[in-house]
Amino acid sequence: MANYRTVLGVALGLGSMAVLDGCALTVGGTVDDFALKANVETALAEADPQMLAAPNVTVYAGRALLTGTAPTPQLKARLEQAAGQAPGVQAVYDEIEVAPPQSPWSSAQDAWITSQVRSDLVFNRGVRWVNYSIETVDRSVYLIGSAGSPAELETATNMARYVPGVKRVVSFVEIRPAAPPGGGPSPSAGSYPSAGSGPAPDMPAAAPTTPVEVQKL
Repeated sequence: MANYRTVLGVALGLGSMAVLDGCALTVGGTVDDFALKANVETALAEADPQMLAAPNVTVYAGRALLTGTAPTPQLKARLEQAAGQAPGVQAVYDEIEVAPPQSPWSSAQDAWITSQVRSDLVFNRGVRWVNYSIETVDRSVYLIGSAGSPAELETATNMARYVPGVKRVVSFVEIRPAAPPGGGPSPSAGSYPSAGSGPAPDMPAAAPTTPVEVQKL
């Protein structure tokens, strides 16, 4: 919780909205994705006290995306149930794979893919990059967030698809027409915007009811 308090303090100092690693923190709003992520991670730890699984948690506007690996279908189901019962969670997208833990090389490759996808979105002015969170597992790229139009989402999805090494893209991005495209001033090459920089993301909305869109190469 120390990290969360630090981020909250920064947000209060910067204004009514801060952005860090694709998650929206609304001061005085109804959704606090940083705290919600902590709630989900605590619930997962209680459901798997022996730490047999290796789940990743990505949260956007009250929606929790679970990726990573679990050794058995039973544990995978238990983790999904625990995440859904965490306070404040509106929807859970369970993309945990029943498989052995990833190798260090595979994890490093996934981290490179995530970094490349994020960089491509940041430098494309047709994409409101701040409204996207990205996770990569076993060369599958997962996108969660919101897009201002179907065209913007198609652009973001195609950019992720053609990053070297990507084998598929799974989209949990909802369409919010009120969100205009075009990121803020482009950061310098090799950098990533810090909290409070760039355009403010859309305010959280209800969890989408549309099916998950899966794009495969």
